[in-house]
Amino acid sequence: MATTLLGTGVFILPQITVNKAGVGAVFAWALLTLAIVPVTLVFARLASHFPHAAGPAYFVERAFGRVAGRTIGLIFLLVIPLGSPAAILMTFEFVNALVPMSGWGQVCAELVVIACLLLLNLKGIQVSAKLQFALTLGVVAVVMSLFSAAGIQGAQLSVVTQQELPEFSLVMAAVGIGFWSFLGVEAMTHLANDFKSPARDMVPAMMIGTVLVGLVYMACTLLLLAFPNDANVAMIGAFDQLLGGYGAQVIGILGIASGLATVNVYCASASRLMWSFSQEGILPRYFQQLNRHGVPVRALSTILLVMAIVMVMTYVGGYQLEHLIAWSNGVFVIIYLMSMLAAAKLLPRHNWPLVIVGSIFCLLIGVALGQDMLYAIAVMLIAAPFLWWQKQHIARKQQNAAEPI
Repeated sequence: MATTLLGTGVFILPQITVNKAGVGAVFAWALLTLAIVPVTLVFARLASHFPHAAGPAYFVERAFGRVAGRTIGLIFLLVIPLGSPAAILMTFEFVNALVPMSGWGQVCAELVVIACLLLLNLKGIQVSAKLQFALTLGVVAVVMSLFSAAGIQGAQLSVVTQQELPEFSLVMAAVGIGFWSFLGVEAMTHLANDFKSPARDMVPAMMIGTVLVGLVYMACTLLLLAFPNDANVAMIGAFDQLLGGYGAQVIGILGIASGLATVNVYCASASRLMWSFSQEGILPRYFQQLNRHGVPVRALSTILLVMAIVMVMTYVGGYQLEHLIAWSNGVFVIIYLMSMLAAAKLLPRHNWPLVIVGSIFCLLIGVALGQDMLYAIAVMLIAAPFLWWQKQHIARKQQNAAEPI
């Protein structure tokens, strides 16, 4: 669970939230960690009662029907063109710490990375789970080392608590961005069938992972407030202050490796989801083609092409990393909210307090995101009517085929 949630965000998101809300970033992470607990519990109980590889899409389909469930699956696919470029931009924050880039030079380098992902995935090469777990252990080890070193200089940490509290609106803005760090809570529900006893193990596994990640992000935020610096990646500056140098090399290499591994997994899983939708008739048959390695090459190429277009448009339009993060968060707000509503229908009534709190949390995140919810609302308004029309069209064709000539 922790491996799913940490990624490279632990070295970037605390800095963005501190820039948004100052000392309020600590309260934002505390609020976010507490508020995500009921959401995590609901997902864990849904997965323990209804273990299925489709996760949220299956819960929503079981509660509200096939069109609603497929809509959730389709908007999840449509968040990949934003989420993956955001992860690439995060990765290039670490690249720039080692080899400074800017302008079209950086854009070209980002496009080269996307081309390399295509070549890598065409042969079905995947980053092993063990390697990703090792990278996450490295990230956690770095954070623990920094916080231990900061503990020796406790005076700086105590200064943080003496600063004035910011406006509530700034704290909520930081919460809206920080929500990215908990995208993946729902991912564990896809793995429910891999547990020996989902009913017994899902809740503790998900709760321990969620709380651990929240504490790590809070620790990083405290570090940045206590040891401010002018580095482009503030965690690298904090590393240099506390551990005497080599921050760009240690954090940079960890960030690049974790970022590329994460994007590689996004691309591979999204292409297979797209292929699955093509098999089910949701998307055109064009995407069904597999190469000799069993890779859905047309789906993969389409996803990476869209990612490349988003990367170029992001630069030309002058958009920042936090824009992509916020737009991606908006889609997951809808996925999480629909899962909470499905839980109200599927789970026993004693779960309703958790469902209500989780639903209110999702709505508050939506309010905090403000106009950044527009992308999520747009894809929802496109996907749902399209899938409803598709269902009616197939039903009419079947009815006409069944009528005697």
